[in-house]
Amino acid sequence: QVQLVESGGGLVQAGGSLRLSCLASGSIFEINAMGWYRQAPGKQRESVAVITSGGITNYADSVKGRFAISRDNAKNTVYLQMNSLKPEDTAVYYCNAVVQQSVGAPMYNYWGQGTQVTVSS
Repeated sequence: QVQLVESGGGLVQAGGSLRLSCLASGSIFEINAMGWYRQAPGKQRESVAVITSGGITNYADSVKGRFAISRDNAKNTVYLQMNSLKPEDTAVYYCNAVVQQSVGAPMYNYWGQGTQVTVSS
């Protein structure tokens, strides 16, 4: 079994910053892509930022230049540095990881429980 645990959410004023962390633990042989997604009330979950095991990143247009994703492969941890936050960034942020649990095993998608980010105007 694999668990993803997020931390770092909270309440911040517009223009402020937050850093989210997500630790993957359990039966892990290899982690492929890791990423952050978010879901605002009444909206569908959307991709925010993704990073491959080799460090290639991809961002939603709405966060480019403000958010930065990074990962520490030795610690099975992915981070999301969020700067210049806007009220429209308010959402529950979910961590995602594509994990292989043993040699030759298929890759599976895992999700964290989510962490609330609220940006006040």
